Amino acid sequence: MLRPFYDWTLRVSGHRHAERWLALVSFVESSVFPIPPDVMMVPMILADRAKAWRIALIATVASVLGGLLGYAIGSLFFEALGQPILELYGKADKFDAFADMYNDWGAWVVFGAGVTPFPYKVITIASGVTRLDLLVFVIASVLARGVRFFAVAGLLWYFGPPIRRVLERHLGLITTVFFVLLLGGFVAIKWLF
Repeated sequence: MLRPFYDWTLRVSGHRHAERWLALVSFVESSVFPIPPDVMMVPMILADRAKAWRIALIATVASVLGGLLGYAIGSLFFEALGQPILELYGKADKFDAFADMYNDWGAWVVFGAGVTPFPYKVITIASGVTRLDLLVFVIASVLARGVRFFAVAGLLWYFGPPIRRVLERHLGLITTVFFVLLLGGFVAIKWLF
């Protein structure tokens, strides 16, 4: 079902306006599109490794802006549809408790979704629904998407074509392990000090 989207994304990565297409894909992937920008970044960077950092920056900025659209979708549609449904079933108070818990951990949730294969769009919309502090959302998104896209760009810039197979096969695992180690490091620091 996703194959046509994947094929189209790969096809436009070789287009003369590939950077514009990358910005569009990065933007819409943060709220609705199912294919991650990495699919375009890999062939674009391998075609011209000198543009690796520019490509990562385009993907990061467009993705964060798209994340703001996802946040707005969650915020606007929740008021119109979600809240009345929760009230109808008498669950509005339980949602408030969930929103409080989500917002207590919101920066980590956004960061985790931004660097791992978990769909970032789900978190952008959920952040709008729970009204996560917008500044926290933006900072966590910039850091997470920057880490993800600049790491991909850096690996491709340094290692070139041989790293492509590793990234395509294991990107999800690599980013998940990185996030778990990072979170574990913060927990260890808090626990030990």
